[in-house]
Amino acid sequence: MTNDQKLRVQVTEEIDKHKGIVEKDPHRLHYHLMPPVGLLNDPNGFIQWRGTYHLFYQWMPFKTDHGAKFWGHYTSKDLVNWQHEEVALTPAEWFEKNGCYSGSAIEHEGKLYLFYTGNVKNEHGKRESYQCLATSHDGSHFKKHGPVTTLPDGFTAHFRDPKVWQQGDRYFMVIGAQTETLKGAIVLFQSDDLIDWKWVRMLTGGDSGALADFGYMFECPDLFHLDGKDVLVFSPQGLKPDGMKYHNVYQAGYTVGVFDPTTGMYEHDEFTELDRGFDFYAPQTTVDDQGRRLLFAWMSVPDQDEQMHPTITYKWLHTMTLPRELQINGDKLYQVPVKELEDLRKGDAVVEEVLLANTIKQAERAYGQAFELLIEKMELDEGWFEMTIRHAVRIVYSSEQRVLTLERKSYVDGVIEKRQCELDHLSNLRLFVDTSSIELFINDGAEVFTARFYPSPNDDQMVFGSSSTCRFWVKRWELDKVF
Repeated sequence: MTNDQKLRVQVTEEIDKHKGIVEKDPHRLHYHLMPPVGLLNDPNGFIQWRGTYHLFYQWMPFKTDHGAKFWGHYTSKDLVNWQHEEVALTPAEWFEKNGCYSGSAIEHEGKLYLFYTGNVKNEHGKRESYQCLATSHDGSHFKKHGPVTTLPDGFTAHFRDPKVWQQGDRYFMVIGAQTETLKGAIVLFQSDDLIDWKWVRMLTGGDSGALADFGYMFECPDLFHLDGKDVLVFSPQGLKPDGMKYHNVYQAGYTVGVFDPTTGMYEHDEFTELDRGFDFYAPQTTVDDQGRRLLFAWMSVPDQDEQMHPTITYKWLHTMTLPRELQINGDKLYQVPVKELEDLRKGDAVVEEVLLANTIKQAERAYGQAFELLIEKMELDEGWFEMTIRHAVRIVYSSEQRVLTLERKSYVDGVIEKRQCELDHLSNLRLFVDTSSIELFINDGAEVFTARFYPSPNDDQMVFGSSSTCRFWVKRWELDKVF
């Protein structure tokens, strides 16, 4: 039996061993992608291929901690109902023995090509990294071809997360990197055949340019064209808090500019965070057959009190965000839940008008643990508006300060913590609440807050409040359980 075969057997045994424990967790989500056991992190290889959406993901099946990662694999026809497939990649070869790290997928000549980083730590503890290729005829079984690039001069072995795309008759690859001066950077390679890759240039970061000295490492780059603009999404590490920005351990965001494929130059504006909440990292996008630019992200952040989540008791950790469609307005990205999520709705919406006048009002009906909520036609001329969900998450908008705040009770020590953004006005809120997560889309997706939270399993209450007269309409849908 090969090392790959042994690892696959061990994964199957681990799932079977802990399935009963995992399913007993009251915080297990109803409609978000989760690992069957162990730890999930970055989305990988997100693609629609032969009419099926494939989402691979970083997976440590043997513990709720990081280590030699596998590529887990989900498939779906509709972005709502997902099937967990056999593990796609195992860390079985010399060039990946300490983990099949993040990467991307592309179709070529009818086959599915996966590009990923092979992580190696040698006998002296020194890191090595290799950008590797695996291919498949059926989307289930993958043949490994080994490394396709070498580490260029001037960079440390923190060199990973290849994202590949085709533009014209050439293929391009961006890779997250760290320079030898310990500055975050993104580099660019190109190829005519997806096999022979040539160095082009450092795309951004390093010691000069608009993102000079912008953290010590850039992860998970993704460069794409959207409505006439070239958008670079990536996850910088090492930023210091700046006002309301950069309060998580690491960040995820984007720049907007112009990419010239003939020279490899990318002129762009400043970095903007994609999500204002507590738990959002390593986003990856793809284009589907409807022409939509779709995004998944990991609903967590590395090194951010990961071992304090209560789900660890039940042998699993972390989840994906919901799939989102990206749209651009000027130089600002909007994120909108994909339309297919409406299929989760059970029956018609419960619709009600809410009038507040310096009061706190508990909703007449219990809202449940998995629901979608739309608040629209908001009238708030002065003062503040608030809503509290299951006594664990609070949303506050101050019309005078023009600030929206998301508060939660910390799962580490119970202390209230917050994330904020400036907001000129509040016209609508769209919330997707699951048993232990919230995704909040503000003003048609102009701002988004994503967070995990852990309320009492028996608490289904929603409370509204305001400091002055406030009127709005509420639509609520109970959502089906998929997982």
